Amino acid sequence: MSRLEFTWYRRYGHGVSEEDKGFGPIFEEQPINTIYPEESPEGKVSLNCRARASPFPVYKWRMNNGDIDLTSDRYSMVGGNLVINNPDKQKDAGIYYCLASNNYGMVRSTEATLSFGYLDPFPPEERPEVRVKEGKGMVLLCDPPYHFPDDLSYRWLLNEFPVFITMDKRRFVSQTNGNLYIANVEASDKGNYSCFVSSPSITKSVFSKFIPLIPLPERTTKPYPADIVVQFKDIYALMGQNVTLECFALGNPVPDIRWRKVLEPMPSTAEISTSGAVLKIFNIQLEDEGIYECEAENNRGKDKHQARIYVQAFPEWVEHINDTEVDIGSDLYWPCVATGKPIPTIRWLKNGYAYHKGELRLYDVTFENAGMYQCIAENTHGAIYANAELKILALAPTFEMNPMKKKILAAKGGRVIIECKPKAAPKPKFSWSKGTEWLVNSSRILIWEDGSLEINNITRNDGGIYTCFAENNRGRANNTGTLVITDPTRIILAPINADITVGENATMQCAASFDPALDLTFIWSFNGYVIDFNKENIHYQRNFMLDSNGELLIRNAQLKHAGRYTCTAQTIVDNSSASADLVVRGPPGPPGGLRIEDIRATSVALTWSRGSDNHSPISKYTIQTKTILSDDWKDAKTDPPIIEGNMEAARAVDLIPWMEYEFRVVATNTLGIGEPSIPSNKIKTDGAAPNVAPSDVGGGGGSNRELTITWVPLSREYHYGNNFGYIVAFKPFDGEEWKKVTVTNPDTGRYVHKDETMRPSTAFQVKVKAFNNKGDGPYSLTAVINSAQDAPSEAPTEVGVKVLSSSEISVHWEHVVEKIVESYQIRYWAAHDKEAAAHRVQVTSQEYSARLENLLPDTQYFVEVRACNSAGCGPPSDMIETFTKKAPPSQPPRIISSVRSGSRYIITWDHVVALSNESTVTGYKVLYRPDGQHDGKLYSTHKHSIEVPIPRDGEYVVEVRAHSDGGDGVVSQVKISGVSALSPSLLGFLLPVLGIVVYLAI
Repeated sequence: MSRLEFTWYRRYGHGVSEEDKGFGPIFEEQPINTIYPEESPEGKVSLNCRARASPFPVYKWRMNNGDIDLTSDRYSMVGGNLVINNPDKQKDAGIYYCLASNNYGMVRSTEATLSFGYLDPFPPEERPEVRVKEGKGMVLLCDPPYHFPDDLSYRWLLNEFPVFITMDKRRFVSQTNGNLYIANVEASDKGNYSCFVSSPSITKSVFSKFIPLIPLPERTTKPYPADIVVQFKDIYALMGQNVTLECFALGNPVPDIRWRKVLEPMPSTAEISTSGAVLKIFNIQLEDEGIYECEAENNRGKDKHQARIYVQAFPEWVEHINDTEVDIGSDLYWPCVATGKPIPTIRWLKNGYAYHKGELRLYDVTFENAGMYQCIAENTHGAIYANAELKILALAPTFEMNPMKKKILAAKGGRVIIECKPKAAPKPKFSWSKGTEWLVNSSRILIWEDGSLEINNITRNDGGIYTCFAENNRGRANNTGTLVITDPTRIILAPINADITVGENATMQCAASFDPALDLTFIWSFNGYVIDFNKENIHYQRNFMLDSNGELLIRNAQLKHAGRYTCTAQTIVDNSSASADLVVRGPPGPPGGLRIEDIRATSVALTWSRGSDNHSPISKYTIQTKTILSDDWKDAKTDPPIIEGNMEAARAVDLIPWMEYEFRVVATNTLGIGEPSIPSNKIKTDGAAPNVAPSDVGGGGGSNRELTITWVPLSREYHYGNNFGYIVAFKPFDGEEWKKVTVTNPDTGRYVHKDETMRPSTAFQVKVKAFNNKGDGPYSLTAVINSAQDAPSEAPTEVGVKVLSSSEISVHWEHVVEKIVESYQIRYWAAHDKEAAAHRVQVTSQEYSARLENLLPDTQYFVEVRACNSAGCGPPSDMIETFTKKAPPSQPPRIISSVRSGSRYIITWDHVVALSNESTVTGYKVLYRPDGQHDGKLYSTHKHSIEVPIPRDGEYVVEVRAHSDGGDGVVSQVKISGVSALSPSLLGFLLPVLGIVVYLAI
């Protein structure tokens, strides 16, 4: 090693041996831009710098390219971090970076700016009042105080803190200048306004003196057109940033604001907020660049504003440097490529100092080239750093890390490559010997440039000991291995071609001879891809019953299994292969190139190209169709009816006019029906006049002076064209002239003809036909229907009401004498409700009374009755006034005891006292029923007790409720049992249950 080389070895970078485990600094933390609030109580600021290295790195800091004196009391170091005590704007504002170094080299961190943030108070002077006529637009200026940085947010106080105005369509606070804009002033805007400014960077807020706003009343406010006063400028945005555009207009009425991107769709990430005044584009991309426009409009006029967004990009690596080792004396091209907008420039640092610009190429490297390199890509938006260490290798040849194989196997007649790959720098020269014989290049022997030895057409005599010699200017070394010759592997039973039908099995034979000292493996491949027998075990199986045999069984073969099969007999030394083709005959493949031509109302022409016949001639084709009427494919009628297998065109006929169709073609051969072609694009057949008449024409009934005609609408498949509708024709039964009416709704099946001169219950002949833009269809069969009858003209008489309870009344009446009555309608409503909210009950014409239920207790009701038929209801009867009874008692009877006496139970309860708004108790109802059933024996009594028989078996329930004119009250119940559950000597005991004392006597 020369003296110069030794000097660089001891300093930045050096030659490398295999034992060298050290490395240069790698940054794990770097300084970032920092804003220090001038009023901060902290009294210090820290800039971070930390690197990983072996040995540990040494740190130093620079400011504005000058060294920082770390011996000063103003600075201190914590690890690699720089701490500045009592920061001073005049002394400490600037650009900082740190340097980390060890004996492998030095790296320089990214640059960080230390700046000082501040937000001055507003001036103390009072702000003058602002007077504005109502209906006019106005602006209150914020005029924020001096500050840094320029990232303020603005709000406006109204009268007092913390009452802030809310932005809406009429009021807007610009986050660009802080001004408050009011589109048109209202009387409610009167008050004192203060601009409230916040700096998030230094967490400080200030507010201005209050500005009195005085709206001046106007007898009539004058409208004026939209006028955009908040406008956005051309801006440059960085890709990935969020961009905000503001646009606000004065005007009366308040203008609406609309946004668009000129000649292009708006970005998918764009959002409009603040009642339309703000457009935000999140995560902006290069394709979002363009001209944006806001338009403000009211009924007096409109205003527009446009500006362009230019989208640029921070540098980003395409390819950057990594730690690299190169041999001494070699050449190095170190690619470092970045993208960005504008295109970044490339510069290089070596050990922290400027080194090179642009592409870096090193020739005939020496130890002086070793060290820490940094590639910097930068444009106007910033810089990115890529750091890497370059180590120069200088080693004498050595086989310690990569020795030659001690035993190399090669097959007779084959080829072998014996590798020789020592570690060495610079690259060594190679030579070989077999035993004591030096080897030179010949027709069979070749020494490669990388040192490997190739021997072709191997014979038994090639076996022996081989030695590789490697030498460079730093030394030499050799290594030895033994070449052993084996018997070659040969296919002795090759697979043969096979021809089968889909679903059948096929066998591919394969057997081989090989060196008995080696293991033999059979590998099968299909069309060049190795068969995975674990995944393909359904169709592919091996025959493990035969030694030295790789026979392949293909079960239930499908068309996809046709192709070339290759058997490879393989040992660790060599291999041998043989192939055969399998033909699988089956139904045809799908036809291709389907085209639809000459589209008519009921037919189309189809052409296609022939698909694979899968080794069996195609006998015929079938055309299939699908429409919106069904999800199933159906065979179409064709011309010719039978499409021979040698044809590639036909016509589908008997199609539905004006129907959307899809077509496909299926081929057939003697082995079956093949796969269908890819469906055609959807087409619509031409229209035609309808040829089907509506069915079930009828009608009748309806309201007075009406003729109602009905029919079953034709389904979509019979429309046959656009502008589909119906023509309804009708005339009196004995008349001669048909009246015709057009119904344009294709889904309707009803037409009502109104004529005040029409006599009720008159017979009419009616018929209906369909039409479309191509013409009219046939008329339906003629039907005879009657016009509507008259509504009843008489009112029911003798209407009476009987009050049944607090919630029910019964209404009765005398029938009217008219024969055309079909039902009676009872209308009733509470006195505190409007008559329009009346309830209705409909009963048949055979009824003379009706029960009205679910009424309110102790309430006045009005009732009337009408006679009705299909033409409507007649005049009402006299209105009847009635009152429901008071509500039944709300308290349940309290059961005092349940005592067994001989063969009976005596149930006793307290008397129920009704409240003032409840009906008086007139007696009690007692239901005696088996437990779990609803029916039983009902008793009535005026007493406070009752006797019931003892149940024969199981449990019974006794229900007691009070009865009154208003109905039945709330139920109390007790269970009794006929089964002896207690000692016979026990006369009874008390059991409190929910406040009820029950005596059980045994």
